[in-house]
Amino acid sequence: MPQKLNPLRIPDAAKERLKILFLAKNALWEGELHPKDGNHAYYHQEMRRVLEGLGLNLEISQTHDILFDAPSGIDFVFPLLNRAGFFNSEMLVPLLCEKAGIPYLGANPILRGLSDDKHLAKRSAAQADVPTAPWAVYRKGAPVSAEGLPKASRYVVKPNNSSASWGVEDARDWDSVAAAVKRIHEDPANGGQDAIVEPFLDGSDVEVPVVTINGEPQILPMLIFRQADPSHLRTYYEKRDLVDRSQKYSLDPFTDPEMVARISELTKRVWQEYRPFDYGRFEFRVNEETGEITFLELNLNCNLWSQKVFGRAAVMAGWTQEDLIETILAEGLARHGLI
Repeated sequence: MPQKLNPLRIPDAAKERLKILFLAKNALWEGELHPKDGNHAYYHQEMRRVLEGLGLNLEISQTHDILFDAPSGIDFVFPLLNRAGFFNSEMLVPLLCEKAGIPYLGANPILRGLSDDKHLAKRSAAQADVPTAPWAVYRKGAPVSAEGLPKASRYVVKPNNSSASWGVEDARDWDSVAAAVKRIHEDPANGGQDAIVEPFLDGSDVEVPVVTINGEPQILPMLIFRQADPSHLRTYYEKRDLVDRSQKYSLDPFTDPEMVARISELTKRVWQEYRPFDYGRFEFRVNEETGEITFLELNLNCNLWSQKVFGRAAVMAGWTQEDLIETILAEGLARHGLI
């Protein structure tokens, strides 16, 4: 049986004393499913309500602008403004916080960059002796050549800094790989991105949510996106509930004791490069028939919505959504000496 984790609490005196800035693109959203961001708008709305329900002294913003001129009176920033519509935007909030001298939740800018760059994250995992599928990275503006492309009958091509699988494509040969890379490099909606290419792996994704408690990362119960068709490639639109995906996969507890133990050990090897990071989700591709486990990527400052991996894992651990958010925030405040 895994060790029972007790949630952390923020003292009432600290809730009154500290002003916390909640920064999220859809923090003030009150509508239905967002036409572009989909269920991400529900997530930010829920996060705002949870933070308000904790009785925090809260300030809310939906843009970076509030941090440009080093605002006074802000003691701590809870940033969820990750995909802000421009290249490497994930690093801007922590950089602005560093410039303003304001403590914030999550890893520092360099570590955020390392984790968000899938190529560098894979190199880091491979260096830690964690099984990682071969890949090739194509930086925007650099030559695009078949040299270095791993041999495979099917490829996945996606932005090297993507989240929620936006821009992901299938490819079967070099011509289709090159065409997909070109589309990512020239994507007008996001200013053009680097691309990463790797063989498609049959199987399902096992999600490993990690929170830090009293300075030590702790693994919450794992979940698996078990796919009805192991060859199906999940898209952004499915992840954001913008199309029906109910018959394609389900998010289920992953409890195979032998594989959980192996994945836990691999996760611990990976996370050493990123400490302190407060919280993050580590992802592995698992073939349940062969027992093969392959590192895919990690997401620091990842989605905490109650309907996604972290929220579901919290319930499995015996926590409420409020317990989860308060624990993550309390750890960040304590790490910066604020409680």
